[in-house]
Amino acid sequence: MTTVSTGKDTRTADLDFEAPRAEELAALLVRRPRPPRPGALSASLTFGRRAMLKIKHVPEQLFDVTAFPIMMVLMYTYLFGGALAGSVSSYVQFLLPGILVMSVVMITMYTGVSVNTDIEKGVFDRFRTLPIWRPAPMVGYLLGDVVRYLIASAVMLTVGVIIGYRPEGGFPGVLLGVVLLLVFSFAFSWIWTMFGLLLRSEKSVMGVSMMVIFPLTFLSNVFVDPKTMPGWLQAFVNNNPVTHVASAVRELMAGRWPGTEIAWSLGWSALFVLVFGWVTMRLYNRR
Repeated sequence: MTTVSTGKDTRTADLDFEAPRAEELAALLVRRPRPPRPGALSASLTFGRRAMLKIKHVPEQLFDVTAFPIMMVLMYTYLFGGALAGSVSSYVQFLLPGILVMSVVMITMYTGVSVNTDIEKGVFDRFRTLPIWRPAPMVGYLLGDVVRYLIASAVMLTVGVIIGYRPEGGFPGVLLGVVLLLVFSFAFSWIWTMFGLLLRSEKSVMGVSMMVIFPLTFLSNVFVDPKTMPGWLQAFVNNNPVTHVASAVRELMAGRWPGTEIAWSLGWSALFVLVFGWVTMRLYNRR
């Protein structure tokens, strides 16, 4: 009995000895200044780096920005070149800027799939508890995807030059065209973040994305001049945002300055960010 009692007394003494130390530690932590809250840009870049790390660990994700663009360029150039323009070399001058826009716009839908996957895993529940700028996770996704769009653009332009594409605007024209395309793609991706938050599964996101992307990309001036189309179809094609971007990129790479098409492209980009960015953040805050 005496030994047991002594053991209990010893454990009690140890607890009594540790209690003040715990209180002192807590007091020290409270007195320490909190680290500064990260700014909007810093938080967004951090989430953008997270998106890039996911690609590093799963490099198969780059398939859609490497193999897919190469396949698109070669298939459409050699399939339609002779029939539509008389020769592949003539058709590729018209096609490549358009197919570049089409391919990059099509891969923007994977943003919504990534958002939906993280929601299903519960990652976004943790993001919402962090003391950061609220849109930072979404903006980070889009910034990470801009790198993917840039890779796809570089791959397609390289293949185009190999098969005979010669941009008359030189490097400055190509650079301006790619920058305009990246701005538009960044804005267009907000549509898919909205669907990623709104729909229940990544298959649903993919299905709805295809229903939106296919009419916008194929019913445009990517492959042919709209003047050859029926009047009712021209009305849609000429007011299609993809048509405005494809025309602007095509003209910039040809060494011309299409002010009207650039204005339309930037106007559509601003509209997408204002409307779908606002809806995205409403859905994000309510989940």
